[in-house]
Parts: sequence; C-alpha cells; structure tokens
Amino acid sequence: MTRQPRRVCDLLNPAAMLLPAANVVMQLANPGVGYGVLESPVDRGNVYQHPIKRARTTGTYLAAATIGTDTDRALIRAAVDTVHAQVRSGPASPVRYRAFDPHLQMWVAACLYRYYVDCHEFLYGPLDDVSADAVYADARRLGTTLQVREGMWPPDRAAFDAYWNQALAGLRIDPPVREHLKGVAAMAFLPWPVRATLGRFNLFVTTGFLPAEFRAMMQLPWSAGQQCRFGRLLTALRLADQLIPHQVWILGYRLYLWDMRARNRRGQPIV
Repeated sequence: MTRQPRRVCDLLNPAAMLLPAANVVMQLANPGVGYGVLESPVDRGNVYQHPIKRARTTGTYLAAATIGTDTDRALIRAAVDTVHAQVRSGPASPVRYRAFDPHLQMWVAACLYRYYVDCHEFLYGPLDDVSADAVYADARRLGTTLQVREGMWPPDRAAFDAYWNQALAGLRIDPPVREHLKGVAAMAFLPWPVRATLGRFNLFVTTGFLPAEFRAMMQLPWSAGQQCRFGRLLTALRLADQLIPHQVWILGYRLYLWDMRARNRRGQPIV
C-alpha cells in the first residue's frame, strides 16, 4: 500500500463496503443509541422502511464530515438536527436518551472513527504512528459536525483508547436491539431475492469484523473454520484494493456531496 494516510477518508478500501453493519452493531451497543434507533418516531430514517434513504443519509454525513466544506457540514448538521429533535425517550423507554446528547454522539463518532481505522487494519495492520496521529486529528470532525464539543474529543490516541475502554463497561445489547441488529446484519430490510442471496454472507462478514466483546453481546458464534474463511476473504479484499484506484472511493463521497448540494438548491429534504 503506497498511500500515506493523512485523513480518515484515505483509509477507505474495499472493506468499507462490508464493514457498515458491524459498525452499526458497535454504535447501538450503547443502550441510549440502541433504543434511540429502535424507538425513533422518524420513519424516513428507519432502515427497515427506507433502506436506500438511510444509506444515503449516512453516506452524506460521512462525506460532509470528512471531505466537505464548512458550508456542507452546516447543511448536514441542520438537516440531521431536525430529525434528532424528535428522538427522545418516552415514559415506557427502558433507558433515558435524547439524540442531542453530546455523550451519545461522542460514542457514535468514536465508532465511526473505528470504522475507518478498521478498514485499514483488517487488511494491512496498524498504521505507522505519524499517519495514525494525522488520521486521528482529522477524525474529530466525525463528532464535531454535530453536537460533540471540541473539548470532548480525546486529545490523542492514548486518551481515545482510555475513553474507549472505559465506555465498553457501559455497553449492552438487550434482546429487542439484538433482534433489530441481527436483521440489519442479515439484510432483512431488503427484498427477498437480495437478502436470500447475500443475507447469510453479510451476517458472516459482520460477525468476522466485530471485536470479540461485541460478538459476545450479539450472541454470534465464531469458530476456527469461520476465522479461516474470513482470512481468505480479507486476502481477496487486499487484492481488490490493489486493483481499484483509491479515487473511486473519494468519487463516491463527492457524489454524495453533489447530491446534497443539489437537493439544497431545489429545496428538497437532505435527509
């Protein structure tokens, strides 16, 4: 790999197409995030009802946060805020939450940072210290594009690791959230021909990409044979990364930004 990563988007590679469900599991393992998604009254953000729109919103947010301008980030912040304003716990909710909570958003941003790092590390191992520090500094916008305050983002990678390890102690995946996430991993929200063809494979790769503690919370078994097959998949992804120009991934993000800007000009909803 010849690229010298300086930004989080420099870490994108073919693994980025298979990692999202595992990262969603990590995000929703925070009970406030998990029940916030599960109980959200905003139907247009529900992956089971509007999977394409859900994917577009996430992709647009990541594009704006990583390669967008300040204007782009202001646009997506305002659009997401209108949705988040409607997401808060009710009297029957098992946990108290509100989508504007910067601590919940900090956890989601931390998971998104791990998404980019995982893209690289699963294929190539750890970044060198200089690249890792540059990528980490760039990653703060994954949170500060919304309500994560600058001072909340851990100042360096060691502080981030301390934050992450401390946060793990407060995570859990209750049965209703687990059922929702297993459906996401198995692509249960897609039409039958797609989920019948790709669902089991996506559940397999999601399980493989999950850290052991999240795999345990999801009650997903993992054998030595599965790990061997997963290793062969990673080898294939490394080969694909040598064949696919990195600019393909950046082009995808640029298309998300183009679509967001066009929707804004036409007065259409961004999310």
